[in-house]
Amino acid sequence: MTTKDKHAKPAPTVADTEDEAVADNSSSTKADSVTGPELEQLRAKAAKADEHWDKFLRATAELENYRKRVAREKEELARFTSERVLSALLPVLDNLERAINAAHQHGAQNSPLLEGITQVHNQFRRSLVDLGLREIAANVGHAFDPNLHEAVGHVESAEHPEGHVVEQLQPGYKLADRLLRPARVVVSKGLPAANRLQEDAGDAGVPASDPK
Repeated sequence: MTTKDKHAKPAPTVADTEDEAVADNSSSTKADSVTGPELEQLRAKAAKADEHWDKFLRATAELENYRKRVAREKEELARFTSERVLSALLPVLDNLERAINAAHQHGAQNSPLLEGITQVHNQFRRSLVDLGLREIAANVGHAFDPNLHEAVGHVESAEHPEGHVVEQLQPGYKLADRLLRPARVVVSKGLPAANRLQEDAGDAGVPASDPK
């Protein structure tokens, strides 16, 4: 007999096969032998596990919603604070611009004081722009926009059609997409009364001085 044959695993006998079959039947019989109360307990434990899993999913969703709400409230608070600060500083910007305009009107263009005020104004304005301030352009001759403009007066105008901006008295400002202050403007009422009479008479083919 060789060494290989000596250590080779012996072939299973008929008795060994019968023993394995008996063991398999024993395990199957044991699994089938679960009593009714034990099965009910297993079902109750499975239902409890499902309930706990459902609670876990709900708690996770609520936590995520809470985090989103806190982040949103934090963003709104920061924006509200910025709005209040910038709104409080706009009158300062207005006064600096009025001082510069008054100096130019009185011929003080080369004054060292005006130069200093202008530098302060420019620096102050740049700081506000860095904080998100944006000026609203109320261009003269453009249509009045009630969402961006505030009409503080109406005048007759032969140059600008009715409902168009004749003059801007105070610039408006926005913070991102939110309106901080509308631009204060004067709006055209259209042609003066005398011009309207002349136009009406011309359209009718009758001289304006004709009583007809």
